[in-house]
Amino acid sequence: MSRIGKKPIILPSGFDASVDAGKVVVKSPKGTLTVEIPPNAVVSLGGDPKEFTVTVEDPENVKQRALWGLTRQLIANAVTGLQTPFSKSLEFVGVGYKVAIEGKNIAMDVGFSHRVMFPIPEGLQAAVDKQILTLTSSDKYLLGETAAQIRRVRPPEPYKGKGIKYVDEVIRRKAGKTAKSA
Repeated sequence: MSRIGKKPIILPSGFDASVDAGKVVVKSPKGTLTVEIPPNAVVSLGGDPKEFTVTVEDPENVKQRALWGLTRQLIANAVTGLQTPFSKSLEFVGVGYKVAIEGKNIAMDVGFSHRVMFPIPEGLQAAVDKQILTLTSSDKYLLGETAAQIRRVRPPEPYKGKGIKYVDEVIRRKAGKTAKSA
């Protein structure tokens, strides 16, 4: 039995949801999110305060049990994200490293000979405060994937710590070369 998968997901007031073939659609005044359902998962919607319950066809199958908890958590993330959006912050560390918002693009100066332009996906908001880029979205997957792609432009290096890193990320520093003693 999945401990996470067994927990029901209660919809807050003002939310509407529907279970279609292969997907769950959650609607709120702030927007709409769609979650794909794996083939062996069964999602039902019911109860007086509307709530989702997730089950699988064979609870003894290890792969189905893993998808059970995953499916429940993906639906819960959609509901939570529509209540209060998720956010991630990236810090640009290095001399001359800058970030700015230009229209629908994030412009990054990160030590290359050219400026790197990254398009902001639909459903994601970006804000800049000096060297810190803050991304906000109701979709947790979109937020994490976009933050990872931006970090991948110039990952932090271990010697000087220059690069793009998450604000709460700790970079393990390495000692540089030592001079040869005679």
